[in-house]
Amino acid sequence: MKISNAEKAEILVQALPYIQEYNGHIVVVKYGGNAMINEQLKKAVMRDIVLLWQIGVKVVLVHGGGPEISETLKKMDIPSEFVGGLRKTDLETVNVVQMVLAGKVNKDLVNLIENSGGKALGLCGIDGHMIEAKVMDEKLGYVGEITKIDVRPVTDTLAAGYIPVISTVGCDKEGNVYNINADTVAARIAGELKAKCLISMTDIRGILRDKNDESSLIPAVHVSEAPQLMREGIISGGMIPKIDCCVEAIRRGVEKVFILDGRVPHAILIEILSDEGLGTMFY
Repeated sequence: MKISNAEKAEILVQALPYIQEYNGHIVVVKYGGNAMINEQLKKAVMRDIVLLWQIGVKVVLVHGGGPEISETLKKMDIPSEFVGGLRKTDLETVNVVQMVLAGKVNKDLVNLIENSGGKALGLCGIDGHMIEAKVMDEKLGYVGEITKIDVRPVTDTLAAGYIPVISTVGCDKEGNVYNINADTVAARIAGELKAKCLISMTDIRGILRDKNDESSLIPAVHVSEAPQLMREGIISGGMIPKIDCCVEAIRRGVEKVFILDGRVPHAILIEILSDEGLGTMFY
């Protein structure tokens, strides 16, 4: 479909109030493992992030990389085991997690942003001891529970004009390294930064009243309604920890949290720069 120059101008004019609303504010984007599988889509998402950065939005990108970790472990003949949705992480596994997340996945995203005309710096939770953690549960090994967040490496990176790209590996004062859930990290960092909003990009449309009916999307949820939705089974399984993180972010001072389907082209731009909400907004 060809868009005329007049139509392009009209689209930009309609986006203006939203550009003004977000200009100079921090937006944290959590980019999830399963939403990252398609390379073309990944490039498009990074271009969208660069566009937001170009119009004055201070974007902070927090990423996971579960599928890439699983693939690397498989190649190395190291079995993957999950307990309650969390990867059981022994010493050998946490070394692979650090290598894949802080190395390959992080630098690939930085490279895509730079090639799209943005400026990005890759960070992980070990840098500046940004994310300090402790053992969450002995049964899970080196899966970390956050004990302290120091966002100075993030604010310094933003102040220097770069997009911080953060992989969710943490550490403790003894030098142990931990694998930390990306939703948890994104919520805590967004809270510490008092972000305008947190966008959680995943591989589902949002919260559906009926999981088999895409048209039953719940567009907005007040945080006080979340426990009832859990009791009714509308929020269940792997969505529960994700929603807990959304609620946590709001309680820590984030204005809004969006759960978006990362498989939809330009989902971030449609959600932020128009009144045509795509996913579920928590407020």
